[in-house]
Amino acid sequence: MSERSVASRPRGSSRKALRIKRSVAALIVLVAAAVGIDYGAAAITESVVAREMRTQLALADDPSVRINNFPFLTQAISGKYRSIDVVADHMAIGPLRDVQVRSQLRDVAAPLSQMLEGPRTVTVREVEGTARIGAPDVERLISNSSGIAVDKVYIDRIDADGLERAVDEDGADPALLKLDPANAVRLGGTVDVLGQEQQVAVIAELQLADGRAQITPRDVRLGDSDADPLPVALQRTLSRIFTLTLDPGSLPLQVTPTTLRATSGGLEISGLTGRLVLGAGAPTS
Repeated sequence: MSERSVASRPRGSSRKALRIKRSVAALIVLVAAAVGIDYGAAAITESVVAREMRTQLALADDPSVRINNFPFLTQAISGKYRSIDVVADHMAIGPLRDVQVRSQLRDVAAPLSQMLEGPRTVTVREVEGTARIGAPDVERLISNSSGIAVDKVYIDRIDADGLERAVDEDGADPALLKLDPANAVRLGGTVDVLGQEQQVAVIAELQLADGRAQITPRDVRLGDSDADPLPVALQRTLSRIFTLTLDPGSLPLQVTPTTLRATSGGLEISGLTGRLVLGAGAPTS
């Protein structure tokens, strides 16, 4: 084999490696461009939905909007989206002053031509909505309802183990074991009891009827939840303070409340609604 043929091999390999690098670089550019176009299409629709939701909910600012299910471009071209998440903070609903509303819009029709030129109409097959009520709103409503100042209200979930411990270890009424943990809540706050600020710990039952949330205490203690049971008369008095019927009125987007549950730091009321229209010809909330 000649020296020339041997020497040519590295040069040929170098050319091949260079071609591969160029191909990879071109592929990266194409992928980046495709991703950019994809996200650009999503951004257009998200912006339109945000503006229409702002109008529909009478918000001061655009809510947060996120289109689910990548890739977005194929959905944008078809004008059909499987689900879009919308989050609006600091809403006033009925007697509530600071509610976070999370909505998932399902089977959304938003033709790209309308998104670009208008008139913009977005139709939704179904909406699942959740209103999160924070502890400050609950604290204010309990104080207003009872006429007794309650401070530093906290709200938390309690599971089946927590209910069992309350009965087996803390001497609570065995009737607590009949509660569905999904409908139970641990809450409490500071109350003036006989001239002294006392921490009150409550295990309550949550009920939802005709769109109204009911909080009914089932176990009340002074101090921590593992404190000794109270005399019946004092327990009744404190139970009345923490008994609350909360009527938020109509939830946004015509959602009918069906579920009430406790979360860390608040209560959530959730429900569904049927077909919804945003934009041109849409009714206002």
